[in-house]
Amino acid sequence: MADTNEEDTIDDKPMPLLDHLIELRRRLMWSLGAFAICFALSYYFSATVYYVLAKPLADVLRAMGSPDPKLIYTQLYEAFFVRIKVGMFGGMFLGFPMIACQLWLFVAPGLYKSEKRALLPFLAATPVLFILGASLAYFVLFPIAFQFFAGFQDLTGGGGVPIELVPKVGEYLDLVMKMIIACGLVFQMPVGIALLAKVGIVNAKQLREKRRWAIVGMTILAAIAAPPDPISMVVVALPLIVLYEVSIIAASLVEKKPVED
Repeated sequence: MADTNEEDTIDDKPMPLLDHLIELRRRLMWSLGAFAICFALSYYFSATVYYVLAKPLADVLRAMGSPDPKLIYTQLYEAFFVRIKVGMFGGMFLGFPMIACQLWLFVAPGLYKSEKRALLPFLAATPVLFILGASLAYFVLFPIAFQFFAGFQDLTGGGGVPIELVPKVGEYLDLVMKMIIACGLVFQMPVGIALLAKVGIVNAKQLREKRRWAIVGMTILAAIAAPPDPISMVVVALPLIVLYEVSIIAASLVEKKPVED
């Protein structure tokens, strides 16, 4: 039988189910409070947040000859709900550290010390990877995609009837925020795979053996998500492939080693 480490203990104290529910309620209240405060701040500065989100499209349209790029809304209440969406988007980003801390404080007492030490690096890497994914979307994918789709407008127009891109503000912000969140979540791949390796569901050897299929799958995903030109596909696929290789390294570092007799 393997020797147990007496120092590897759980700090949690026995608690009735009702006390656990009360503790969960307290953590949820702190999380909701943090989100509400961050939402209020984001709503107050929603014009600034809106400018940041609209800037990639505005830059592309100006570069293509539109002197006064604009976003429109066609329903009376649309602009108000856009501010709400911007506030929720900013509240989620600003409130994420506090929400993650509350989740950790609720879960941590039930973990062994060794499990805490193993999980802390992943928790620290999560926001960094999310920001990297969001940055890839904002600084790389958006300019390429917007330039491609805006290229279909014709400011002179056949017969003097121009075709000009004037997006609806609600639809544009929905697309931008979804893409930022999606890229941020995709960049959590190393964290997710490392956690699966930690509990023994996958291992580095399996990931290496499936590397070719993974590259094919990520290339297909890039072809679907990116504009249909080779440069855009490479720009999207390359970070995914790099993330997969990083995931293999992370899995090899944390996976359970076979016990020698």
